[in-house]
Amino acid sequence: MYKHILVATDGSDLARKGLEHGLALAKQLDAKITVLTVSEPLRPEVARAAQLAGVHDTASRYDYQIDTLMKERFASIEQRVGEFGIKVDLMHEIDDAPAEAIVRFAKYKNCDLIVMSSHGRRGVQKMLLGSQTSEVLVKTTIPVLVIR
Repeated sequence: MYKHILVATDGSDLARKGLEHGLALAKQLDAKITVLTVSEPLRPEVARAAQLAGVHDTASRYDYQIDTLMKERFASIEQRVGEFGIKVDLMHEIDDAPAEAIVRFAKYKNCDLIVMSSHGRRGVQKMLLGSQTSEVLVKTTIPVLVIR
């Protein structure tokens, strides 16, 4: 049924549920699986505030922190993937709009299913907090499996 599954994760406990579902589904279907994390770039106002606080070379420090975080996240994912006995491609993108990056990446890599987690917020909470999952649902024609 599905040949290439994209699992989008931000490393949270909730996102791990999506990862678990994606891994289990990929194993059952003998599908290729790619795990994607999207980080937002260093915002200019944050860089300025850090510089005012005495932090030098903020861009390099930010890049180092992101690299360290991705190594830790990917090591954890690889450990879990090993328990499933499947192969996974681990990808990291930096983009101002994570949902758009997920949709663009899934299309570019010819994924036929996107797996994501969602808090399932509604109404005012959803409007105030936003939802990358909701944005992906609106912006893609690829099927999306939403895990709560």
